[in-house]
Amino acid sequence: MKPSRALLALLAVLLSAAILLGALPALGLPLPASLTPLWWGLLLTLLLVAGCDALWLHRLPSPRLQRSLPGNLPLGRWSDVQLRIEHDYSQAMHLELFDHLPAAMACEQLPLHIELQPQRHTECSYRVRPLQRGHFHFPRCELLLPSPLSLWRGRRLLELPGETRVYPDFARLQGGQMMAVDNWLSQLGVRQHQRRGLGMEFHQLRDFRDGDTLRQIDWKATARKRTPIAREYQDERDQQIVFLLDCGRRMRSQDGELAHFDHALNACLLLSYVALRQGDAVGLATFASAQQRFLAPVKGQAQLSALLNTVYDLQSSQQPADYSAAINQLLARQRRRALVVLVTNLRDEDDEELLGALKRLGRQHRVLLVSLREEVLDSLRQAPVQDYESALAYCGSVAYLNARASLHERLAAHSVPVLDARPSELGPELVGQYLAWKKAGVL
Repeated sequence: MKPSRALLALLAVLLSAAILLGALPALGLPLPASLTPLWWGLLLTLLLVAGCDALWLHRLPSPRLQRSLPGNLPLGRWSDVQLRIEHDYSQAMHLELFDHLPAAMACEQLPLHIELQPQRHTECSYRVRPLQRGHFHFPRCELLLPSPLSLWRGRRLLELPGETRVYPDFARLQGGQMMAVDNWLSQLGVRQHQRRGLGMEFHQLRDFRDGDTLRQIDWKATARKRTPIAREYQDERDQQIVFLLDCGRRMRSQDGELAHFDHALNACLLLSYVALRQGDAVGLATFASAQQRFLAPVKGQAQLSALLNTVYDLQSSQQPADYSAAINQLLARQRRRALVVLVTNLRDEDDEELLGALKRLGRQHRVLLVSLREEVLDSLRQAPVQDYESALAYCGSVAYLNARASLHERLAAHSVPVLDARPSELGPELVGQYLAWKKAGVL
């Protein structure tokens, strides 16, 4: 409980009057005899009224609160939290409300200033933006309740437990379901290449049309129908994709508000959404983390929810990346041939051990090595050189990028495709590579 501005103002007026009454005799001015008893009377009356008001506030029941919290929140996006306040007060009351949020959430519109009307409930809201993924708890709400005479403000802590899960930014995936996949991907900047050849899965028979090749003619059906019948092919829909995700210290680099690890998760979910819509199976395996996780490849849109539930609380660690152990473990778990997308951040010291592990993996699976490149490296390389410090930064970034490029060339020389991308562009480029291979029939 603390005094309100009104009580402090009244006390300030009485204090000013006391100073004035004390200064008048010192200045030799006559002081009416009735002023001093009047001042003491006003002070005692104010103290008595303030004491009664404080007791009244202490006995005043707290309002009843209900919090409507979304069960799932997307990382980095603003979401609304609804509050409902019910009370039994017979007069209007203005209170201040603050919700106790987890430390990893930003908020807007808090504290809330709410006007309660008698015999009516009040609904209000504020916005939160999660800064980390995981499982979070909302413990309580805090109220500043005014006394009936507005001389005090009482602090009330109301236990209001709630919990929510913060997932990777899946709002974009849900929005993609509202439009055609091709149109959505074109908005992301993904180009779909034309199919080369006919090494695809048989779909159906249909009438021969202009533009069809002689290889597409089904001669038995043509003989039965006595009209040209062509085979129609579609992209193979029984492929398997496994993401091998690095959770080690290399993925902790920060670009903007998100770390490389969160950018990698968003890109994997984006490609998972597209691949599942294409009829392929998608799975996930992690390494260099405190808790290694494995999700077997499964087809169907329900697999996207399974992926979200698998990675929503997954965090990067300080452990180094052991590619050889991770690939050996994946080979033991994934027997069927699949496209393995290894997402990591390559360094110039990665050479013989990584190449040997990728060769073992490539004997059984199709491999795509995805390496995230720090945005600051491109910024330093493009920045103008104006002094000694900027020259050192430019030379260092160029030398580092050249070493990375040499490593990528050595891997490509051993038939290991490498996708080098900045974190913000990883999603569309990864989807574009997948669709290019899908159309070319190399998966």
